[in-house]
Amino acid sequence: MFNFALKMKTIVLSSETKLAVPCVATIGSFDGVHRGHQLVIRMVLERAQRLGLSPMVITFDRQPRQLFDPDFRPQLLSTLQEKTVCLQALGIETLVVLPFTKEMAALSAEAFMRQVLHQQLNVKVLLTGYDNRFGHNRSEGFDDYVRYGNALDIEVLRGDVELMDGETAVSSTVIRRLLAEGGRVELMPDVLTRYYALSGRIVAGQHIGHELGFPTANLEPDDRDKLIPASGAYAVWATLEGGERLPAMMNIGMRPTFEGHSRTLEVHILKEVGDIYGQRLTVEFVSRLRSERRFDSREALMAQLRQDRLAVLDLLNR
Repeated sequence: MFNFALKMKTIVLSSETKLAVPCVATIGSFDGVHRGHQLVIRMVLERAQRLGLSPMVITFDRQPRQLFDPDFRPQLLSTLQEKTVCLQALGIETLVVLPFTKEMAALSAEAFMRQVLHQQLNVKVLLTGYDNRFGHNRSEGFDDYVRYGNALDIEVLRGDVELMDGETAVSSTVIRRLLAEGGRVELMPDVLTRYYALSGRIVAGQHIGHELGFPTANLEPDDRDKLIPASGAYAVWATLEGGERLPAMMNIGMRPTFEGHSRTLEVHILKEVGDIYGQRLTVEFVSRLRSERRFDSREALMAQLRQDRLAVLDLLNR
């Protein structure tokens, strides 16, 4: 499904943007680029190939709500960089990033389609996702987009992305709930088609893990808005920048056994890696081992960590 041979062009929209190549496009946040999003993108690719046009995805530089509520933390499933990697792998030729400003937010759907889609991006076919709305206050819907498109020579089509995974609809909202409330990372290969991942830089900690015989790398995420799964112990794959994928165990939480007062992200890599402070690390969540709890003694915690280590090796060797 993935096509890493293609080099995708990324364009940040400006007043100077004017594309000559006609395209088939879809627009949305595409947070997580999950299985439902991938269905719409495949439809874009198929239609573009059939018509001899270029496939395009249009997204935003931030969640629209952040423009009006600076304190809002969106709990992203994918950063813009991660989203870019996924879209390129799927075969999209052009990614257009819209700087979401007050001027952009004030555009009606008709004005947006005319000024941005028609005049600047040369969109010939627009595929909207399930229940997708855009334009000022999102007050208009699919029938309105079709009417505006007819006047602009843009064919507007609807893509149904309400896929089902058992009893659960595949959506970014549902995926966030699964991760944040229950740490259900083992479901992510089904709904995201890949492991849920978190990247950041390794920073100095309190060296408690080293004292216990389980030295840890303390991870500081690249993006403070990236969603952190529920507290607990996890089996993960850990990859240092430019390095190999290594088995690891990870703890997310407050370290209640040591009266911790802030959440930490601690990764114990199950192979010798030397001094890795300051390096970038990506973890891929495979399975949640247990919830975080307070232990009566260091010895009890060390015994649990030894059990966790065996469980991680068993899970990752399967």
